[in-house]
Amino acid sequence: MPLRIVFMGTPAFAVPTLTEIIGQGHEVGAVYTQPPRAAGRGMAARKSPVQKTAERFGIPVMTPVSLKPADEAAGLAAFSPDVAVIVAYGLLLPPAVLAVPPEGCLNLHASLLPRWRGAAPIARAVMAGDRETGVMVMRMEAGLDTGPVAMAERIPIGPDATAGEIGQTLALLGSDLMARALAALSRGVLSFTPQAESGVTYARKIDKGETRIDWSRPAADVHNHIRGLSREPGAWFEADLGKGPERVKVLRSTLAEGAGAGAPGAVLDGLAIACGGGAVRLLELQRAGRQPLKAGEFLRGVQRLPATFA
Repeated sequence: MPLRIVFMGTPAFAVPTLTEIIGQGHEVGAVYTQPPRAAGRGMAARKSPVQKTAERFGIPVMTPVSLKPADEAAGLAAFSPDVAVIVAYGLLLPPAVLAVPPEGCLNLHASLLPRWRGAAPIARAVMAGDRETGVMVMRMEAGLDTGPVAMAERIPIGPDATAGEIGQTLALLGSDLMARALAALSRGVLSFTPQAESGVTYARKIDKGETRIDWSRPAADVHNHIRGLSREPGAWFEADLGKGPERVKVLRSTLAEGAGAGAPGAVLDGLAIACGGGAVRLLELQRAGRQPLKAGEFLRGVQRLPATFA
């Protein structure tokens, strides 16, 4: 039996779930997403990927700056949802809002809860060097990602996999998982299991102040830092490539076995860079305002390569 759903989500990660729900024949009465944000060189207001998708399907879109005002719960109730589906929405759902849908609020969370509760679970898992992650459908409650879990899927994290690649995989896997959860809910057979009380970690939001590469750290940590922040916001270093110091993002790297040794930040061999222990090889880079380049193309495009990256 089709359900009447209110969908809440913002980034591209949430789009596959929204389109899958529509494709399964459920009625999406409204979409909630974060308001358009100024972005790009012209700082023009840009609609979220979820808003653009909803508008293509002719679904009413709501863009509140907060759900805390008392009238927001009443506004949600006016859409008469059976259930709310939340995927990377980015706004806190207060108890009054959580209580509106009779079947509750189902959240698609990109981690193996209770590990990495919070805003940036994919990036934090990769930055920590985790070898496995996944996606879960859980019922939301007042705590931060503390609700019981209905369904889960697991995937390995390869040694050079980036957060962006993992996110794309989990977005598709999660859309199918949520569709299965909603099908079970419509039949009255969706069950939940409380999260484990041990093993809780928190995935705090990525801060711009932590994006600079620290070459004094061990090579494995530097590598995990780079791939955990790729493609956005991107880990970066500073170097004079011929026209003064500039920031350079690193989008892809690998451990550089047998590259030799040097002081942290020293350029050893091509783009093998010494770290506090071992070295990393930079495979894809992006100068400010330019397109990403593979290492060979990057080297051909610089006037000179300094002996050390800062």
